[in-house]
Amino acid sequence: MNVRGLILSPCTHEWRNIMFSEKSVKAGITYPKGFLAAGVKAGIKKSGNLDVAVIYTEKEAAAAGTFTKNAVAAAPVHISKAVIAAHKARAIVANAGCANACTGEQGEADAIAMQEIAAKALGCEPQEIVVASTGLIGQPLPMDKVEKGIKNAATALSVTGSMNAGAAIITTDTYPKSGTASVLIDGTEVRFGVIAKGSGMIRPDMATVLCFITTDADIDALLLQEALSEVIEHSLNMISIDGDMSTNDMAIILANGAAGNPKIREKDAAYEAFKETLLALCQGISERIAADGEGATKFLTIHVKGAKSFLDAKTIGMSVANSPLVKTAFFGEDPNWGRVICAVGYAGVPMNPNHVTVKFGGIPVYVGGIGVPYSSDALYDVMKAHDIVIEIDMGEGSYEAKVWTCDFSYEYVKINGEYHT
Repeated sequence: MNVRGLILSPCTHEWRNIMFSEKSVKAGITYPKGFLAAGVKAGIKKSGNLDVAVIYTEKEAAAAGTFTKNAVAAAPVHISKAVIAAHKARAIVANAGCANACTGEQGEADAIAMQEIAAKALGCEPQEIVVASTGLIGQPLPMDKVEKGIKNAATALSVTGSMNAGAAIITTDTYPKSGTASVLIDGTEVRFGVIAKGSGMIRPDMATVLCFITTDADIDALLLQEALSEVIEHSLNMISIDGDMSTNDMAIILANGAAGNPKIREKDAAYEAFKETLLALCQGISERIAADGEGATKFLTIHVKGAKSFLDAKTIGMSVANSPLVKTAFFGEDPNWGRVICAVGYAGVPMNPNHVTVKFGGIPVYVGGIGVPYSSDALYDVMKAHDIVIEIDMGEGSYEAKVWTCDFSYEYVKINGEYHT
């Protein structure tokens, strides 16, 4: 596969560096042809920062999405599911600072009003507008501010608006997440862009936080949905910051066909190239979300190998990632492998402890049911690092999975203890 002129595997650091270079981060969702974006200040966030974003495609786009499985889903989730069910959209409108969750009939009406305001400003139909909100649960949207923000954002749309749009959807994130990728499909360059937010209340069971992806690929809408669903399972669904699932999670992709590639209508080589590029982009953005977890000082990759199935590997990885004892140990730079093997044991996956090997940063700490001697100096260096790989080989099969998480710090408690105030 040719990605921006380089023949690279999606797993290589070189490709990741290209996707998230300074140039790519700035280009973001307006890198694909035919997309405009904007982010403006509407006064919804107490900080006074950017808080309303609009992403717009000049051509009607095929649309696909995945949404939170939390039974207490927010109003915009319900409204946007209906848009995605029709498989087409022209815009995404999102606000930060208020989640519009647990707001009853008024919340539903406000989400619909967001569609109507945006449709009038953009010259399209309300049912073509995906809406999203993030922020404090239980508070009604300040619709006077939201309306002003949507109108101002629609006026400000530009090909350089991705950075502001990304900044407008963040809450406790320390920075906006964005990136780009491109691939040759049947001799035509197809581009992808992404912005995402997420720092806390992340333990997805279908997507994560808010993630908006654009592409100028021409692809059948049902195939687009299938590709996104599969990609999400191996990327955004592999993150856990704190074990909580949000009421507002969604991942949306719009494909407007502006690249002019022969339309992807079946699962052929073109489809696989499309899906592989989307996967690499989503895995890269997932890593950045996990690394920017609330109060995080460590980025942890939990690589489970030798499992009997992908589901087993993921379940074990998530068990370790969700363990407060594991996360606090790594914050304290304590190589307490007992907490890791304990979390493996209660994951609910049948296993034989005598078959398991655990490594921290490539250094074996537990092999065949017992702890093993290691170089204290070498392990000290591993634990001091920001990026740490916890490798767990189950010795049972050939399947593997990577889960991304972070540590629990004093700052995490402070952020969440003061969130409402």
